[in-house]
Amino acid sequence: GCSCSNAEFGKQWYQRRVRGKRMNTNPAHGPYHFRAPSKLLWRTIRGMIPHKTTRGMEALYRLKVFECIRPPYDKTKRMVVPSALRVLRLKPGRKYASVGRISREVGWKYGDVVDKLETKRKEKSAAYFQAKKKLNALRTKAAASA
Repeated sequence: GCSCSNAEFGKQWYQRRVRGKRMNTNPAHGPYHFRAPSKLLWRTIRGMIPHKTTRGMEALYRLKVFECIRPPYDKTKRMVVPSALRVLRLKPGRKYASVGRISREVGWKYGDVVDKLETKRKEKSAAYFQAKKKLNALRTKAAASA
Protein backbone atom coordinates (compact mmCIF):
# COMPACT_ATOMS: atom_id res chain seq x y z
CA GLY A 1 0.00 0.00 0.00
CA CYS A 2 1.11 3.51 -0.73
CA SER A 3 -0.09 6.76 0.86
CA CYS A 4 -0.20 9.39 -1.87
CA SER A 5 -1.23 12.80 -0.53
CA ASN A 6 2.26 13.60 0.75
CA ALA A 7 4.17 12.10 -2.18
CA GLU A 8 6.17 14.71 -4.06
CA PHE A 9 6.92 15.23 -7.73
CA GLY A 10 9.39 17.46 -9.50
CA LYS A 11 8.23 20.42 -11.58
CA GLN A 12 8.60 18.57 -14.90
CA TRP A 13 6.05 15.96 -13.82
CA TYR A 14 3.66 18.72 -12.83
CA GLN A 15 4.00 20.45 -16.18
CA ARG A 16 3.55 17.25 -18.20
CA ARG A 17 0.60 15.87 -16.25
CA VAL A 18 -1.57 18.77 -15.24
CA ARG A 19 -0.91 21.88 -17.29
CA GLY A 20 -2.89 22.16 -20.50
CA LYS A 21 -5.17 19.20 -19.82
CA ARG A 22 -8.13 20.32 -21.90
CA MET A 23 -9.42 20.40 -25.44
CA ASN A 24 -9.61 23.92 -26.88
CA THR A 25 -12.75 23.65 -28.99
CA ASN A 26 -14.91 21.68 -26.55
CA PRO A 27 -13.48 20.80 -23.13
CA ALA A 28 -16.30 18.27 -22.59
CA HIS A 29 -14.67 16.10 -25.26
CA GLY A 30 -11.69 15.48 -22.99
CA PRO A 31 -8.98 14.60 -22.19
CA TYR A 32 -10.48 13.39 -18.96
CA HIS A 33 -8.07 13.13 -16.05
CA PHE A 34 -8.18 11.84 -12.50
CA ARG A 35 -8.26 14.31 -9.65
CA ALA A 36 -7.58 12.15 -6.58
CA PRO A 37 -3.90 11.87 -5.52
CA SER A 38 -4.07 8.09 -5.43
CA LYS A 39 -5.39 7.93 -8.99
CA LEU A 40 -2.81 10.46 -10.22
CA LEU A 41 -0.01 8.33 -8.80
CA TRP A 42 -1.63 5.13 -10.08
CA ARG A 43 -1.86 6.56 -13.60
CA THR A 44 1.77 7.73 -13.47
CA ILE A 45 2.95 4.28 -12.39
CA ARG A 46 0.78 2.68 -15.06
CA GLY A 47 2.76 4.67 -17.63
CA MET A 48 5.96 3.05 -16.35
CA ILE A 49 4.63 -0.52 -16.60
CA PRO A 50 3.82 -2.61 -19.69
CA HIS A 51 0.19 -2.67 -18.52
CA LYS A 52 -1.16 -4.32 -21.66
CA THR A 53 0.78 -7.53 -21.07
CA THR A 54 -0.32 -10.17 -18.57
CA ARG A 55 2.76 -9.52 -16.42
CA GLY A 56 2.05 -5.78 -16.37
CA MET A 57 -1.63 -6.30 -15.58
CA GLU A 58 -0.73 -8.51 -12.64
CA ALA A 59 1.81 -5.99 -11.37
CA LEU A 60 -0.74 -3.17 -11.62
CA TYR A 61 -3.34 -5.32 -9.88
CA ARG A 62 -0.92 -5.82 -6.95
CA LEU A 63 -0.32 -2.07 -6.63
CA LYS A 64 -2.45 -0.48 -3.91
CA VAL A 65 -2.55 3.31 -3.58
CA PHE A 66 -4.56 5.35 -1.06
CA GLU A 67 -5.00 9.01 -0.11
CA CYS A 68 -4.09 8.30 3.51
CA ILE A 69 -3.01 5.27 5.54
CA ARG A 70 -6.04 2.94 5.54
CA PRO A 71 -7.12 0.77 8.52
CA PRO A 72 -5.49 -2.55 7.61
CA TYR A 73 -2.19 -0.77 6.91
CA ASP A 74 -2.15 1.67 9.85
CA LYS A 75 -1.03 -1.14 12.17
CA THR A 76 1.83 -2.31 9.94
CA LYS A 77 5.38 -1.01 9.94
CA ARG A 78 5.99 1.84 7.50
CA MET A 79 8.68 1.51 4.88
CA VAL A 80 10.61 4.15 3.00
CA VAL A 81 12.27 3.61 -0.36
CA PRO A 82 15.56 5.52 0.07
CA SER A 83 16.21 5.82 -3.67
CA ALA A 84 12.87 7.64 -4.08
CA LEU A 85 13.52 10.35 -1.48
CA ARG A 86 13.26 13.90 -2.77
CA VAL A 87 16.54 14.85 -1.09
CA LEU A 88 18.36 12.23 -3.13
CA ARG A 89 16.46 12.58 -6.42
CA LEU A 90 16.15 16.36 -6.93
CA LYS A 91 18.95 18.89 -7.11
CA PRO A 92 18.90 21.47 -4.32
CA GLY A 93 16.88 24.52 -5.38
CA ARG A 94 14.67 22.65 -7.86
CA LYS A 95 10.93 23.18 -7.65
CA TYR A 96 8.66 20.39 -6.45
CA ALA A 97 5.03 19.91 -5.47
CA SER A 98 3.11 17.44 -3.34
CA VAL A 99 0.49 15.34 -5.10
CA GLY A 100 -2.15 16.46 -2.59
CA ARG A 101 -1.61 20.10 -3.52
CA ILE A 102 -1.68 19.37 -7.26
CA SER A 103 -4.90 17.40 -6.81
CA ARG A 104 -6.55 20.28 -4.96
CA GLU A 105 -5.57 22.66 -7.76
CA VAL A 106 -7.05 20.31 -10.35
CA GLY A 107 -10.38 19.97 -8.53
CA TRP A 108 -10.10 17.25 -5.86
CA LYS A 109 -12.60 18.15 -3.12
CA TYR A 110 -11.74 15.76 -0.31
CA GLY A 111 -8.39 17.09 0.90
CA ASP A 112 -9.83 18.53 4.11
CA VAL A 113 -11.60 15.25 4.95
CA VAL A 114 -8.41 13.27 4.41
CA ASP A 115 -6.41 15.74 6.52
CA LYS A 116 -8.90 15.41 9.37
CA LEU A 117 -8.78 11.60 9.22
CA GLU A 118 -4.96 11.66 9.10
CA THR A 119 -4.69 13.86 12.20
CA LYS A 120 -7.08 11.54 14.03
CA ARG A 121 -5.00 8.52 13.01
CA LYS A 122 -1.76 10.23 14.08
CA GLU A 123 -3.20 11.03 17.53
CA LYS A 124 -4.25 7.41 18.01
CA SER A 125 -0.85 6.24 16.80
CA ALA A 126 0.99 8.59 19.17
CA ALA A 127 -1.09 7.37 22.13
CA TYR A 128 -0.33 3.76 21.21
CA PHE A 129 3.38 4.54 20.91
CA GLN A 130 3.49 6.19 24.35
CA ALA A 131 1.81 3.15 25.92
CA LYS A 132 4.25 0.88 24.09
CA LYS A 133 7.23 2.90 25.40
CA LYS A 134 5.96 2.58 28.98
CA LEU A 135 5.48 -1.16 28.55
CA ASN A 136 8.98 -1.59 27.11
CA ALA A 137 10.47 0.41 30.01
CA LEU A 138 8.68 -1.85 32.50
CA ARG A 139 9.85 -4.92 30.60
CA THR A 140 13.51 -3.85 30.62
CA LYS A 141 13.24 -2.93 34.33
CA ALA A 142 11.80 -6.38 35.12
CA ALA A 143 14.52 -8.10 33.06
CA ALA A 144 17.23 -6.11 34.87
CA SER A 145 15.87 -6.98 38.33
CA ALA A 146 15.41 -10.68 37.54
